Amino acid sequence: MFSPTYFRARATEIVPRPESFCALNVALYREGRKHWAFTEHPLRRVRRAAEHLELGRSRVQWDDGQLRIDIDERSTALGAPVRGVIRLRPTQRFGKAVALDPVARHHWWPVAPLAQVEVEMERPGFRFVGSGYHDTNFGREPLERGFSSWNWCRAETEAGTAILYDAQTLEGQPRERGLLFGVDGTIERLEAPAAHRLPRTGWGMERSTRTDVGFEPKVLRTLENAPFYSRSLIETQLRGEPVTAMHESLSLDRFCHPLVQRMLPYRIRRGWRA
Repeated sequence: MFSPTYFRARATEIVPRPESFCALNVALYREGRKHWAFTEHPLRRVRRAAEHLELGRSRVQWDDGQLRIDIDERSTALGAPVRGVIRLRPTQRFGKAVALDPVARHHWWPVAPLAQVEVEMERPGFRFVGSGYHDTNFGREPLERGFSSWNWCRAETEAGTAILYDAQTLEGQPRERGLLFGVDGTIERLEAPAAHRLPRTGWGMERSTRTDVGFEPKVLRTLENAPFYSRSLIETQLRGEPVTAMHESLSLDRFCHPLVQRMLPYRIRRGWRA
């Protein structure tokens, strides 16, 4: 959905085929280094069915209740191999999507708010086991036609997985969602009333989160710092419990800016070069 070639196609074609702009984005962080792969595959390299999706030599599929991702990509900068397998085993799966806007043109589906994840990378060579998360977004129109920005936050708590989803519509209406997905499969509303601004990113982009009243959240590490997007680890507090959370900020106003659209192609590869 953040493809610059798809963005241009939407401006020139009535209904461009999304299958012609598919990519598997891989971001690995370790020991102060980052490995980044983002290859956009043309239609002839995309194969899909109900239970799997193939992009070039990479494959994503549901297999015996687990999500398996076979990665065979090349890094965007130097073309170094990025190969390995990720296995995501949901602790609970939720089958209900949530409307993000008043007229339900955009939806968010937290498929597996809590999961066990096993990562085995051949190139670069390393392995780890930990906890993870799987969700998806879908809609009937591009994101920038419904929203100007949003902030998203996920944290593991003693009771389950807490998610805060704060979106700003183009009309300036805030759409705040706070949900707690319990380890027993229940879903309850999560109140986190105090909004706090976080420090601006290196590109000067604003970001914020909600937390308990009286607690001052802070950024522990900024993992991705792009002109229109940031991904960070933050320290916050929910229902009196201190937690480390994954946080994302997105500015769709910036994403649509012509200068940003000219910069984005340098962050991707096209499939015929993969």
